[in-house]
Amino acid sequence: MAIFFGISGGLTAIGPIAGGFLTQWTWRSIFWIHIPVAIIALILTKISCPEDQPQPQPLDYRGTAMITGGMGLVVLGLEQSSVWGWGSVATWACIVIGLVLLAAFVRFELGIKHPLLRLQIFLDRAFAVDTIVLGLMSIVFVPFFFFGSVYSQVALGKNSSQAGEYILWFFVGFVIAAQVGGRMLDRRGARPPVLLGGALGAVGFFLLAGKLSDLSLGAQRLDIAIAGAGLGLMLGPASTDAVNRAPSTSYSEVTGITQTARNFGASLGLAVLGAILITRNDTNVTAALTKHGVPGGIAHRVAASFGGSGPAAGSGQGQSPALLHDVQLAFAHSTQTVFYIMAGVMVATFVAALRWLPRGRVELAEEDAMPLGETALP
Repeated sequence: MAIFFGISGGLTAIGPIAGGFLTQWTWRSIFWIHIPVAIIALILTKISCPEDQPQPQPLDYRGTAMITGGMGLVVLGLEQSSVWGWGSVATWACIVIGLVLLAAFVRFELGIKHPLLRLQIFLDRAFAVDTIVLGLMSIVFVPFFFFGSVYSQVALGKNSSQAGEYILWFFVGFVIAAQVGGRMLDRRGARPPVLLGGALGAVGFFLLAGKLSDLSLGAQRLDIAIAGAGLGLMLGPASTDAVNRAPSTSYSEVTGITQTARNFGASLGLAVLGAILITRNDTNVTAALTKHGVPGGIAHRVAASFGGSGPAAGSGQGQSPALLHDVQLAFAHSTQTVFYIMAGVMVATFVAALRWLPRGRVELAEEDAMPLGETALP
C-alpha cells in the first residue's frame, strides 16, 4: 500500500504540471488526455487478470439515491453559500435536506436485509477512527492542489505550467514519507505514523501559512514538503489498517467506504474552504483595489473572480507595480486564512487518532476469523 500511494501520489503531481502545459495549447486537451490513459488502464487490467469472487445480491437503489442525494445537497449548499449568501433559503434548504437524507439513509440501512452499506462495520472503533482520519485529511489533501495552484498564479505571478512546481514540492515530501509510513505500519501498527503525520502536517501547514505573505516560493519549499510528508505518513497506514480490520469477504466494501470518506471530505474541503477564500477576498482584495482608486463595484467583481481561478500570467501588465503588489499581498492573506484552517484540521486529525486509535498491529489471519464489527484490540 505504501508503494501504491507513493506511485499514485507521484503521478498525481504530474497532473497539475502537465495540465498547465496542455491548457496553454487548448483547454480541451485536459479532457482528451483521459482517453489514452483509460485505454492503457484497460489493457493493464486485462493483462493482470485479477481474481474475481462475485458475491451477488440485489442493489439497494433507495439507499443509493438517499446517500448520493444527501451528500450532493450538503456539498452544494456549502459550495454556493458564498454566492447565495448564508441568509439565503436555498443555501439552508440544500444543507438541511441533505442532512435529513443522510439521517434517513442511516435509519433505512439498519432495517433492510441487503443494505448498500453494512453500518455495523463501524462498531469496530479502530475502523471508524481510520475512516474519520481519512475523511479529515482529505479536507486538506485534494483542496491543497487547487488553492496552492491558484495562490501560485495570483500571488506569485506564475503561469499555469509554472504553478505545477508549487504542487511538486508537496509530493516530494509525500512520496518519501509514504514509504516511511508503510514501514512504521509494518513494525508498530497504524497509530505511530498517523499521529506523527497529523503533527507534521499541522506544523507544515502552520509554517507555510505564515510565509505566504512573503510572496516567495523559495521561502516556502521546505514547509510545503513538510506538509506533504505529514499527509504521506498518514494516508497509506490509515487505509491499510482499515482494510486489515475487515473480514476478507468485505475488502471491496471497506475500500468503497474509505474511498467515499476521502472523496466526501475532499468535496467538503473544496466547498467550505472555497467559500471562505471568496469571502476573505471580498474583504482583502477589494480593499487593496479601492485603496488605489478602483470603483467599489468593479473591485468586488475582480475580487470574486480570484476565488475560482487565477488570472492568466501577464494579466497584471499595464497596472502600477504598487497596485499589483497590493493585490497579490491581499490574495496571499486570503489564502493564509485557508491554510491556517488546514493546519487546524490536521490538529483535529491528530487528536482523533490520539484519543481513539488503538495501539499495535492487526494480523489479517485473526481478522478473517472474526465477525464483522468486532476488533482484536482493546
